[in-house]
Amino acid sequence: MQTFALSGLQALVGCLNGMDPEQKGPQMRTETPVQIKLADYTPYPFAIDQVEMVFDLEPSATKVRTVMQVRRLTAGDLVLNGVRVNLEWIKLNGDVLAEGNYTLADETLTLLDAPDAFTLETLVTIDPSANTALSGLYISGERFCTQCESTGFRRITYWPDRPDVMSRFKVRIEADKGTYPVLLSNGTPGENGDLGEARHFAEWDDPHPKPSYLFALCAGDYDIYRDTFTTMNGAHVDLAVHVDKGDGERAAWAMESLKASMVWDEKVFAREYDLGVFNIVAVRDFNFGAMENKGLNIFNSAYVLADEATATDADFEAIESIVGHEYFHNWTGNRITCRDWFQLCLKEGLTVFRDQEFSADMRSRPVQRIKDVIRLRARQFAEDAGPLAHQVRPDNYGSIENLYTATVYEKGAEIIRMLKTLIGDEAFAQGMQIYFDRHDGEATTIEHFYACFEQASGEDLTSFRRWYSQPGTPTITASEIWDEDTGTLTVMLAQSNPKTPGNDAPKPLPMPIRAAAFTPSGAKIEDLTLILDSEDLVWRISGQSERPRVSLNRGFSAPIRLDHQISDEDVLALAKVDDDPFNQWNALQALARKDILAIAYAQKGEPDAAVISAIASAVRAKQDDPAFAALLTRLPDVGELFLEHVPADAGALSDARKAVQRALAVELSADAVAVLESESPSPFKPDAEQSGTRALRSAMLTLLSALGDNQDEALKQIFDAAPNMTESLSALRALAVAGGPGKAAALAAFEEKWSSNPLVMDKWFAVQTSTGTVADIERLLQHKDYDLSNPNRVRSVAGVFAMQNLPAFHTADGSGYRVVSKIIAEADKTNPALAARLLTAFDQWKSLEPRARGEAEKALKALQAMDLSKDAADIITRTLG
Repeated sequence: MQTFALSGLQALVGCLNGMDPEQKGPQMRTETPVQIKLADYTPYPFAIDQVEMVFDLEPSATKVRTVMQVRRLTAGDLVLNGVRVNLEWIKLNGDVLAEGNYTLADETLTLLDAPDAFTLETLVTIDPSANTALSGLYISGERFCTQCESTGFRRITYWPDRPDVMSRFKVRIEADKGTYPVLLSNGTPGENGDLGEARHFAEWDDPHPKPSYLFALCAGDYDIYRDTFTTMNGAHVDLAVHVDKGDGERAAWAMESLKASMVWDEKVFAREYDLGVFNIVAVRDFNFGAMENKGLNIFNSAYVLADEATATDADFEAIESIVGHEYFHNWTGNRITCRDWFQLCLKEGLTVFRDQEFSADMRSRPVQRIKDVIRLRARQFAEDAGPLAHQVRPDNYGSIENLYTATVYEKGAEIIRMLKTLIGDEAFAQGMQIYFDRHDGEATTIEHFYACFEQASGEDLTSFRRWYSQPGTPTITASEIWDEDTGTLTVMLAQSNPKTPGNDAPKPLPMPIRAAAFTPSGAKIEDLTLILDSEDLVWRISGQSERPRVSLNRGFSAPIRLDHQISDEDVLALAKVDDDPFNQWNALQALARKDILAIAYAQKGEPDAAVISAIASAVRAKQDDPAFAALLTRLPDVGELFLEHVPADAGALSDARKAVQRALAVELSADAVAVLESESPSPFKPDAEQSGTRALRSAMLTLLSALGDNQDEALKQIFDAAPNMTESLSALRALAVAGGPGKAAALAAFEEKWSSNPLVMDKWFAVQTSTGTVADIERLLQHKDYDLSNPNRVRSVAGVFAMQNLPAFHTADGSGYRVVSKIIAEADKTNPALAARLLTAFDQWKSLEPRARGEAEKALKALQAMDLSKDAADIITRTLG
């Protein structure tokens, strides 16, 4: 499953559990959410090898009949989960059970004295039209769809809703033929036909055992974009992307991305698709980015629909990545799933690593690596440094819905990347094949996964697995001693790990530090991987006539904070000779970060001219690689800078960042004009080459916006003439930042042109919330197109404001907190997952300057005093600590 990130490059969210939408009240919620513990795991006492389900679809009264073939494995009761399902009857081996033979609680059904082998049948009624939590079976755009990860299936029928119960599903769907002409579920299509009275049916059979969280059903009227694929062994696969009526052609890129993913997985991991059909359905109302249901992926429409006019290059890249992510889950998540939700990183971290590698191969590997690290630093480093820090594989949780986090996803992927570096490409590839062969069809654990790589490499990886159990971001301090007499440079690495919630005695973590040494003229002396598996390590480079330049953590080989204790002059000298693209970029980021912090906290008044000149020179030198040059113009975000100084002052950091950006804009103004005077690539292609060119054009628009409203006329002309959404949106945002008279005119023109396109209007809202004030947010909340029931729209307002507009959100008078708190409280009544994810915007409140910190605490305690959902209560309790 692909979550949404509410910060960094995209605006995203996670999944949910439910609450009564009518549940209100001023009383204080004082109880701590019940903690579920990994140590308490026990296998389910029954197996359900086969299940047959019949859905009689009606929006407000859908009937679901479920027939389970059950056999006992161990002693214990048969306990089934159910939330808001109305039981009509239950049968055991064909006989209706009296109430004395089972017990029915609020969210469970327990069968008393169950035999060792039996058929259990239930009939329930549910109301999809009232399901505003968007979990289970619900209605979106007059169509039925499902979202079952992690605990949504219990909203459909009574079932042991846990990932280690894997069953083969046969599904029959019955519905009105005119309203719901397309009926989809997992697996392979079977019989279909008319039932009379304008109704019809379709049957689906999934031959692969799966847990209930991978169940999917969609029914409605769609435009369908079709294609086919032939696997490496000659099997034919029918592909289809189902979208809103009129949007069929906008699904073309999603289809191309799907086929590219299938080819890549065959080539790189030798994984072949295993069914005769693969369906994608795009849904406007969706709490996730996408969901990997076996053979029937369900996507937020934002990650399916794209064309030149309505989607940016970032949208095309995201579609390519997320389609790949969900497809790769077919093996790392579906064929092999996680035994329990504590193992969530096993499927998500591994699959994020796979989709990052896919994107790197489809585009520029250095550029992709930098983007991955930007996301990691913006989201996961902040998470690891705050009250919501947790293990990659947690020991306990209050709500599993709140653990679809950057730590599980991004840090989980970095651990897999380190594993590959440690044991080598060949052993990693062999270990993956052992894993696929050994655990196909199983629900498994981190320990089982690593046993495959221990077999492949012959290494004991026990200590390496500590990365899964110890939260916090390690800091590596690197110091150098140059002995001119012996021509020896001694590099000393020292590891420190922070104390985090629940871990007062952190231990050293084993990690690979890729390193290289260069002569001052740029000749490479040595290129190696240092294994830091204790608190410190010493590396010596001998026999040199001049002091070498040392490049550390090349390619960001370990997810650490590196404090390389060399002078600014040495950093610049190293950047000139370093042949690692990531470290070239990172060196300039470090200098810019230092400069911004010095200005923000009154250590200096003006940007460092040498730093500005170095960044500008690097941009000019790399214009033959425009995507990389664009990244060189980017300065560290305010959220990243929070980690560098406590207490953090968001307003001061923002002002200092603007000052450095303005100085860089002055230095590169002529270059910006030259880039923008050149023609935008035509005809439009969303490939790496063209998107890189447009990325540099957009970067130059951002720089021009830093010069203020004297650029208003030029920016408005670029906006008016923009040939695609990438440049139109970049120019619109530049006008919003510059703040001249062209801003209002451009916003009005954009709204008039795109008012009927919800996804483009999400961008319109986001431009204003990412650059505006609290007053702008309050105004947008009254806009006719603001819709609290649509997660994308709420994220484009509250999520973007709280995660990307930090000076306004953290304003010292608390108004930013109050407006977002109001949205959270309202959203929680109907969509607890959305509310809980928005609450994570407060995760750095303890590091703020005193006045803002006090206002943030006041806002959190006001929310805590409300009767919020379990999901929201869990986040608030952990955030307040």
